This record gives sequence, C-alpha cells and structure tokens, in this order.
Amino acid sequence: MVEEFKMKKALMQVLMYVCLMLPLGACSSDTPQEPEGGTTVPEYFSGVWVTSSASQVLDSKENIKKAVDVCEEYGINHIFVVVWNNGRTLYPSRIMKDLIGVEMMEKYQGRDPLREIIDEAHAHNIKVHAWFEYGFAASYGQNGGMILQAKPDWAARDKTGALLMKNGFVWMNSLHPEVQGFLLSLVKEVVQSYDVDGIQGDDRLPAMPSEGGYDDYTRNLYKSEHHEAEPPMDEKNGEWVNWRCEKLTTFMAKLYQEVKLQKSSLIVSSAPSVFPWCKNEYLQDWPSWLDKGYVDLVIPQHYRYDIDSYQSTLVQQLSYVEAKDRKKFMPGVLIQNGDYNPTEDYLRKMVECNRRNQVSNECFWFYEGLGKLSSFFVNYRNK
Repeated sequence: MVEEFKMKKALMQVLMYVCLMLPLGACSSDTPQEPEGGTTVPEYFSGVWVTSSASQVLDSKENIKKAVDVCEEYGINHIFVVVWNNGRTLYPSRIMKDLIGVEMMEKYQGRDPLREIIDEAHAHNIKVHAWFEYGFAASYGQNGGMILQAKPDWAARDKTGALLMKNGFVWMNSLHPEVQGFLLSLVKEVVQSYDVDGIQGDDRLPAMPSEGGYDDYTRNLYKSEHHEAEPPMDEKNGEWVNWRCEKLTTFMAKLYQEVKLQKSSLIVSSAPSVFPWCKNEYLQDWPSWLDKGYVDLVIPQHYRYDIDSYQSTLVQQLSYVEAKDRKKFMPGVLIQNGDYNPTEDYLRKMVECNRRNQVSNECFWFYEGLGKLSSFFVNYRNK
C-alpha cells in the first residue's frame, strides 16, 4: 500500500509538471485559472446592436451596405450583430446541422449575413462583434423547440419540475456541462470561421433565471457539495443564489479563455442587466466577472425613460466598478423600443450624463433608432 501511494504521488507530480509546461487550457480544470492581461478597449468606442427581429438590416446585402454607411456617417465604429437567436444561428453552422438538422435560421438560407456584414463593415474600418443574443435560452415558447426535442436532458427546470420559462423564453440548463459545451462550440465555430473582432453575451449568456436549478443534474451536483442536502425551495435563498452564480462565473472564465486561445486580440464583452437585479433574477454577477478579468468590456442595459432615473442608474452601476476597470465599462443606451424613441434632448442629456461621470463611450440599443435621431447622431462623434 505504501509503495502504491508513493507511485501515485510521483505520477501526480509528473502530471502537474506537464500541465504547467503546456499552454493555458491544455489541461482541463473545473475552475479555470484567472486570465492574464486582456484586450484593451479603444479610447473611442461607439457601438450599436443589429438585430434579426424588428429590423430589416440583415435581410439583404443592400440593406447591410446601407446600415454600414449610416454607422460610418454617425460615428458608430462597432457593430454588435446577432448570430444566435431563437434556437438558430444566423450563419451556416455545422454544429446546428448535426444537432437538429437545420444549419441556420430559415429566412436566411442560401446566404451568410454574418460574413456579408463583416466584409462590408471592415471595408469601412468598422469592427464587428458576434452577439449570442439567446445565450442559454432554447426558444421563445415552443416548449424549447427543436433543441430540447433533440436533447430533453438539456432542459432547465423549476421547483415544480416544469420546463423553466421566464418572460416567454424556455431555457436550457446553463449549469449542465453538455449545454455549456454546446454554447462554447458555437462561439468557437464563429471565432474559427469568421474574422470577427469580438464575442458578446448578454442577459442570457451566461445566465439562468433564478427560478431554475431544480433539474436532476443540478440537484445532484448541489447535494454532492452540501452533504446530500437538497437545494432550498426558496429560489432567492442567498446561499443558493450565490452557489449558482459562482458556477456561471466559472463558465464565464472558461468562455473567456477559450476565445483568447483562438484569438487573443478579440474583445470579449457582456451586456447584462443592471446589478444587483441581474444577480437576483438571472444569476449574473458581472462585477465579479469584471474584477476577475473574465471580460474585456461590460455594457449594462441602462434602459431608462427619464434623465433622473438614467443618472441614478449610472451612478449606482459605477459604484460596482473598481477604479482599475473603469475603462472596461460603458452603458447601454436605449434609442428604440417598439414604437418608443427618446427625444433628441433626452438622448443628449444621457450622453452628457455619461461624460460628467467620466464615461467616454456608450452602445446604443438598437440600430433602427439611429435614423429617427439623425440630427443628434450627425454630430455624435464630437460629443
């Protein structure tokens, strides 16, 4: 027994030495190492989101060209374009073809909107970020759609055992290793196949509604780490919230590392909801991601309808950002929501509020609002 123990110990020492000699990520670990450094965000950064719903930008090459021309005219130098929406990719995906037999969103079959917008934007010196809008949501309604039909074990569940649904979205289990591997494979597919300048998750990546975590996999994982105790039935129990948040933070670290291993210069960004609401409702602890260096840029959704609310939200969010990370923070500014657009005066006041608080950049939700506020954006680059 003693000799066997010595041999095992020696073997472990050799394995540890080998891992230290290999590139980061070559030896897997449940807790990824903290990344070193990070990508520096440019001093002038003005972004806009391009969606596949409530928008016609991606419907044709001509529309893409017009949109890029508008962005150039208005001083927008970063486009966040949706690549993952309602259980479909907006580019031809081998991974989706293998999983559900559908390689991309049906309306774009025969084209590649992602490649088209990259080519057009880069010709105008505008950067393109692949935005994984749906994150860990499998579908909007549809009982999880084709993904959960193909992989029922991937479903997230609430404490009644029902499919996890919130605001119409049906969720995959973002703590399940196969589900995490699936999202990572989509991200790597984009990074390896396209000349993107960044990767973005939002309020669904990484995330899970706090009503979730009651599927068999997550319950058993929790029990294994808590002396066989069941997860609390109170979804907002502090320890239960923190435990799930930490698992998603670990995934965020892995996502960051995987992207940087593919292309270290890519900007890894997140557009979560405001903190601490995002933690209590969607288990997103973005101040921790920022502090630990798991993101290069955080763009919280500061979607408010009056300047007092906007200013108080901005001040509150900045209170969660360490001085060392201030340049990695910028607010998401609402310029379109259904039939709503802010007045030009209100938009000007939001930007002025950012500048008073030493915030030099912002990202606008979403593209269609630019044309409705053209008199503001004509001179935006000087603000």
